[in-house]
Amino acid sequence: MISLRYHIVSIAAVFLALAVGVVMGSSSVSDRLLAGLGDQRQSLQDQVNALNSERTALRAQVAAADRFDSTVGPMAVQDQLAQRSVVLITSADTSDQQRDAVAQLLRTAGADVTGEVHLGHAFTDPDRADQLRLVVTELLPAGVQLPTAADPGTLAGGLIGPLTLLNPQSGQPQTGDQERAAAFAGLADGGFATASPGLRPAQLAVVLTGGRIDGDGAGDQAATLARFATQIDRAGQGAVLAGDAGSADGTGAVGVARADPAIASILSTVDNMGSGAGRVAVVLAVREQADRQSGHYGVASSAQGPVPDTRG
Repeated sequence: MISLRYHIVSIAAVFLALAVGVVMGSSSVSDRLLAGLGDQRQSLQDQVNALNSERTALRAQVAAADRFDSTVGPMAVQDQLAQRSVVLITSADTSDQQRDAVAQLLRTAGADVTGEVHLGHAFTDPDRADQLRLVVTELLPAGVQLPTAADPGTLAGGLIGPLTLLNPQSGQPQTGDQERAAAFAGLADGGFATASPGLRPAQLAVVLTGGRIDGDGAGDQAATLARFATQIDRAGQGAVLAGDAGSADGTGAVGVARADPAIASILSTVDNMGSGAGRVAVVLAVREQADRQSGHYGVASSAQGPVPDTRG
């Protein structure tokens, strides 16, 4: 007769055998799995190393190309802006280094850089748009007429344009020195814009901005800058809106300008002013504006080409 003890021992032996089998099987699978993962990890590491090497090589090529552009740039723009005057207008996100590099190349091209207007953060702040409209209306000098558009960028351009640019027909200042000083004092009090000491009206303008605009109200900020630059263009002989990498995206001022046919038909744009080639494009685009032409240059898909045609 089979005893209860025999049954218990038999059942225990069965479970022990199962447990041993599972452990042995798991160990075998784990070894194969770990070996496979190790191979995949090494393969991925090899790919990462190859990509890092490629990135380093590409960076070196870009740096070499920029050094080349910076070296030949002064020769490419020589005398392109002789007997022309240009005012610089910079947005709050424009770096001093980029501003100075563009200003230096403009001077190398023979331009008389008459001064700078720096737009404050409040200028493109959607929450300050109504205040900007009010300030522009209050500071308007006698004889200057604002455009009929109600957006803050166009209205601000309707004020700052005549303050900073010569009348394109007569070549004479559109406001007096005291009126100009009073208007910029009011703009500075509101945090909207400041003018460099001794600013003189110029024939042409270069509006510099940063790259892609992110965060809440990015679209409104980009549109304000694009429409402002367009009105600046209308106030003088012409204007160029230049931004850095990303500025031609949908939330960049250059991108907004290029997407609007009414703006793109008159305002010139450059989307890579942070490079030597981009700064050359800015100078040549200013020359193009002086010749009553416009174009869009840089590296984005919306650009017509890297630079305008060089003119003698």
